[in-house]
Amino acid sequence: MTARNPEPRLESSATDESLADLLSPYTVGRDTHLNAPAFVVRPDEVRAALSTLRGAAGFDHCSCVTAQEYENRYETIYHLRKYDDPTDEVSVVVPAPKSSPVSESGSSVYETANWHEREAYDLVGIEYDDHPDLRRILLPETWQGHPLSRDYDRNRPQVVRYDENANPVGDDDQRGETMFLNIGPHHPATHGVLHLETVLDGEQVVDVDPDIGYIHRCEEQMAQSGTYRYQIMPYPDRWDWGGGGLLNEWAYARTAEDLADIDVPEYAQVIRTMSAELSRILSHLLAVGTYALDVVGDFTATFMYAINDRESVQNILEELTGQRLMFNYFRLGGVAWDLPEPRVEFVEQVRAFLDDLPTRLEEYHDLLTANEILQIRTVDTGVLPPAVAKQYGCTGPVARGSGIDYDLRRDDPYGYYDELDWDVAVEDGRDNYARLLVRLREIEESAKIIEQCVDRLEDWPEDERRVQSNVPRTIRPDDDAEIYRAVEAAKGELGVYIRADGTEKPARFKIRGPSFSNLQALPEMSNGEYVPDLIATLGSLDTIMGEVDR
Repeated sequence: MTARNPEPRLESSATDESLADLLSPYTVGRDTHLNAPAFVVRPDEVRAALSTLRGAAGFDHCSCVTAQEYENRYETIYHLRKYDDPTDEVSVVVPAPKSSPVSESGSSVYETANWHEREAYDLVGIEYDDHPDLRRILLPETWQGHPLSRDYDRNRPQVVRYDENANPVGDDDQRGETMFLNIGPHHPATHGVLHLETVLDGEQVVDVDPDIGYIHRCEEQMAQSGTYRYQIMPYPDRWDWGGGGLLNEWAYARTAEDLADIDVPEYAQVIRTMSAELSRILSHLLAVGTYALDVVGDFTATFMYAINDRESVQNILEELTGQRLMFNYFRLGGVAWDLPEPRVEFVEQVRAFLDDLPTRLEEYHDLLTANEILQIRTVDTGVLPPAVAKQYGCTGPVARGSGIDYDLRRDDPYGYYDELDWDVAVEDGRDNYARLLVRLREIEESAKIIEQCVDRLEDWPEDERRVQSNVPRTIRPDDDAEIYRAVEAAKGELGVYIRADGTEKPARFKIRGPSFSNLQALPEMSNGEYVPDLIATLGSLDTIMGEVDR
């Protein structure tokens, strides 16, 4: 693994003290979070506190915003990190009274907070009085009540009316008449039930507003209804049906294991790392294959090649997990079971795929990256400067395609990654072409990781092959314990926030999907370009709507 040397970190206590001094004009107390120092800020000082942390302390990544309701108050939590060192974290906790759940918006400091605060308003009912566009984001604007609030009436009938779309350009625009164009929500180019409200001036995009929520399935609420030990783990696979389910399982496992102080045997960590990278390849192959459809209409070659190669990976994962897509293989404290028997045949199956992969990748480069039509469609289109990508909290291949050297596998190590030799794939092109290159390069790096894991698993002493630690049958973390943890999923930083209440079920379970923040940046990448460029840009994000809507 290529190491990166960030600036030396202060000791935890010194860091807390310096942050306390910086935030002293705005704070009213401290809170206890297991992953980061937490400062309670007055609701009328949110912008000032966030600006101080971003400008003076260098917290340039608003990773997630969590909203929740207690018996006596509402609360918003801004989870802040640094792109240069994501282990340097801080939480800004903003309480709001029951009678008037209103606070300042943080969207003027972190653009990505725009959508997160809209979701908090939609589902919990917290208002942000200076938000630039405070309206529902997952539910229709006419929805009655807030589903995550304590007084929500689940039996109340809902009437969803159609409202005519207004022209966001305005009547006094001097460029002439505009046309409103619906793209989706049921169209192959949107990669799922995504609706793009697009305004055109001729063939040029002058405004695009992603309209999400068509496949909102209450994943957070279902997790809050399940027990830590047994009932939550099957759900993460369903956040990303593109193949990245094992990475999603790891996001929950890492959070819950840290919350409940559960160790994972080294042998199980190696299996997790190997299977997670197979899952990443599964996801990236789908992204590459469908991108060929989006940009050059290549169904007969590239798309079918990608599906065929995915079959090889799915066969391996089926042997390992028993499933082809909804794996449910990770367990708190390890994995469900060991490698399939006979082990020699399984290892040979994995190695046969890895041996064939370099030739297959050459074919993808010949068909795609060396394709003149694809280059015309993708080079210098969908440009996302690194500063803008950071403002929107972009991560994964989207951020690394903009030259942002950020990968949690290396920068916030977990599993077995820091024991292996591999590199983070980064491209400086900032465009659609660069994001494609990153995914193809990441497949190569995943293959390196898998090969090293297989070598270790093959030689592991039989009497030391522990696949799970000794985990209590019932897990009850301490009351009011709070934690946010994340992993490098196929689309980027996938985080989970959990607040415990002393029972065997979470009091609050918040999912930070990387596609949610990546998709929010689409207007920045598309405005001023043409309709075909918009489709190419959307495809380059590799958005999975189950992870966006949850």
